[in-house]
Amino acid sequence: MKVRNARHWAPRGPRRWGYAAVALAIASVVRIGLHPWLGPMMPGTAFCIAASLVEYYFGLAPALTVMVLGLGIADYLFVPPYANISVLDFHDAVLLVSYPLVTLIVMTLIERLRREQFRAQLIASVAQSRYEMLLRHDNERVLARRAEDETHRLLRHLAQHHEGFILIKALERNAAQRASVGQSTAALPAATEVAPGPLFESVHPEDIQRLTHALWPGHHRVRLRHAKHDRDFRMTNCQCERFTTHAGDFLVLSTED
Repeated sequence: MKVRNARHWAPRGPRRWGYAAVALAIASVVRIGLHPWLGPMMPGTAFCIAASLVEYYFGLAPALTVMVLGLGIADYLFVPPYANISVLDFHDAVLLVSYPLVTLIVMTLIERLRREQFRAQLIASVAQSRYEMLLRHDNERVLARRAEDETHRLLRHLAQHHEGFILIKALERNAAQRASVGQSTAALPAATEVAPGPLFESVHPEDIQRLTHALWPGHHRVRLRHAKHDRDFRMTNCQCERFTTHAGDFLVLSTED
């Protein structure tokens, strides 16, 4: 996979140049402190290390700057004759060839490794995003299948208990979601729509009023006329079931007989 942004792995902004200046200053102080023991030996080693570290953390441009400035400082302070750049001899030639060559090789390897690392991170991020998209798609498919199964179960329930069907209530979608995440069944919201069943007219008016405003899944006792012209109401055990479909949530009340 080609990733064009792999070359832009280094951080941006003026802060990286500040860190590069600090690295150059530390390398100069360390080399000056070691100068009484090292003398003209390895004049550019500290600056090579500084440039490599800057390359690893802040990119190619600050590292090249540290390398070039370090070359000038090393040649001026640590190559005899000291503090004199008017004379170019063998030691100057060795420094001008070996120091940039070694530093550039190390920096090139670090740059390549950092680009590959950043490329791998980008590919991992893309793969993670696609994986999350697949998970969401799979969850939506499972929810859709569950809603379809609930719809079929609702239809079978209505068909099997048609004679004992009293009413069906549609719940608000957002209220039903609130109820599913922590509300008790007794705190279910009022229905937005009520569809009567065959036994709706046989229910006592007070029970109809109560069920219209306070119905929840579970067992209920309802006063019901068992004959069309019967004036007496009898307590009847009823069952309320909840169905979650793609069209919304429904409560179905029917007799247990």
